[in-house]
Amino acid sequence: MAPLPARAVLVDIEGTTTDVRFVHDTLFSVARRDLAAYVAAHAGSPEVEAARRAVARERGEGEQAVSDGELAAALLAWIDKDRKETTLKALQGKIWRSAYESGGLRSHVYPDVEPALRRWRDLGVTLAVFSSGSVEAQQLLFRHTTAGDLTGLFTAFFDTTTGPKREAGAYQRIAEALGLQPGEVLFLSDIVAELDAAAAAGMRTVQLLRPGTARDAESRHAVAERFDEIAEVPAGGAGGAGERSV
Repeated sequence: MAPLPARAVLVDIEGTTTDVRFVHDTLFSVARRDLAAYVAAHAGSPEVEAARRAVARERGEGEQAVSDGELAAALLAWIDKDRKETTLKALQGKIWRSAYESGGLRSHVYPDVEPALRRWRDLGVTLAVFSSGSVEAQQLLFRHTTAGDLTGLFTAFFDTTTGPKREAGAYQRIAEALGLQPGEVLFLSDIVAELDAAAAAGMRTVQLLRPGTARDAESRHAVAERFDEIAEVPAGGAGGAGERSV
């Protein structure tokens, strides 16, 4: 296969490297199951108190007015709504660490992901992750995959502390952090709005059409169903309608 005309590949996780069902049916269920106990056991810790402040701000109250029980209930509601709240994601990461390290949890990655990542690294391509999950949660997921520990393949991990995934500024900051121009980075995601933001920042883009992801007829991004289809991408980044990234 031809080398990628990019110096870095930036990957989303949910719906891109990993089945959406693993995130929603497995990870979220673990967080729901263990959240109240974690809040009670770790009250006063930085991640619990950051979440308490976030809930208090939303309620227009002082944080001292938010009890542990009220905090847990509010966070469970945020999980049900799939809120991309940074403090919630940080807390979930702490909960998932315990589940992973107990040996009771292994994360899903599509079978085409690990070989493609290794091939790109062998070609000298820098690999990085951008997900709404916390950096800790990202590292845990890739450390405990069914394909083994993949964390060593990645140079950097980025979460929403860098900026929202649907805003171009986040992708500009990621390119700067990697020491590259945006046009030297290829972003892979299943979400058109994220790809639009990356393209607006100047990155090249490919939409992953994993099972359950439908092509948006109005999208101008190149598409692929698997990582091993991404041998080369259109020189300008987003391809024309119907163009395939092979």
